[in-house]
Amino acid sequence: MPTVTTALHRALLSWGDEVRRDLPWRRTRDPWAILVSELMLQQTQVDRVVPRYHAFLARFPDPVACADAPAGEVLRAWEGLGYNRRALHLHRAAGTIVDEHGGRVPDDLDRLLALPGVGPYTARAVLAFAFERDHGVVDTNAARFLSRAVAGERLTPRRAQRLADTQVPAGRGWAWNQAVLDLGATICTKRAPRCDLCPIAASCAWARAGLAEPDPAAGSAGTSGAQGAFEGSDRQVRGRIVQALRTGPIEVVRLPDVAGSCDDPERARRIADGLVGEGLAEYVDGQLALPV
Repeated sequence: MPTVTTALHRALLSWGDEVRRDLPWRRTRDPWAILVSELMLQQTQVDRVVPRYHAFLARFPDPVACADAPAGEVLRAWEGLGYNRRALHLHRAAGTIVDEHGGRVPDDLDRLLALPGVGPYTARAVLAFAFERDHGVVDTNAARFLSRAVAGERLTPRRAQRLADTQVPAGRGWAWNQAVLDLGATICTKRAPRCDLCPIAASCAWARAGLAEPDPAAGSAGTSGAQGAFEGSDRQVRGRIVQALRTGPIEVVRLPDVAGSCDDPERARRIADGLVGEGLAEYVDGQLALPV
């Protein structure tokens, strides 16, 4: 298995120290705040997350405050972030943290993975960014770095994680992972990577191979694929319904109008039923409402 050279370590850590983006979750080691930020950042741009992150933590500063609140209140605080299922996962995770861990976010990988909505990336991100453990985090940005710069080839999920863990310099898990994520977000991008500005170009396996096609990141574990169109999709209708629910219950007969699909009431009801099935809404006296 390839390992990062000492030169690559030095170059990437030095670059990271110089250009690291100033983000609010990088100014804390509070594991609850880190968990909140990581769930918010899933499939949502940083600029949209920052104001909601501050507002959410002001309302729910710890797992106890979140667990004690109705699920509907947590969903209201999630407004503007989309993918509302994540808010429900966070609420349920808070409940588990309170019930099983004394209100403290666990610092053990297996116990983190057992929390609702917490997968391999989020669990390791909490360990690396809150507890400064030497775990490698693998999101879509880190996955491009691993497949292109380190391996020079496509990676399976298991190999990508093993490779990420072996690359973390001892005692530098926080700084290393932040640098890797920033590199993937700003330099080693999905389209048109800025190799001329890359601080590790001299050590990059793909660059040394002449940037030969196919791109090692294409189809590699952890890298994002194409997503279907949003306009007119069920995702858009779900978002409209949840947004309307934040202002109050909706009469079931009005669901097609709220959903923007007044010519297809069966579709509106099917999507509403899906929200109820996921726990994002409930039927009460002929109305659809946020859960209590």
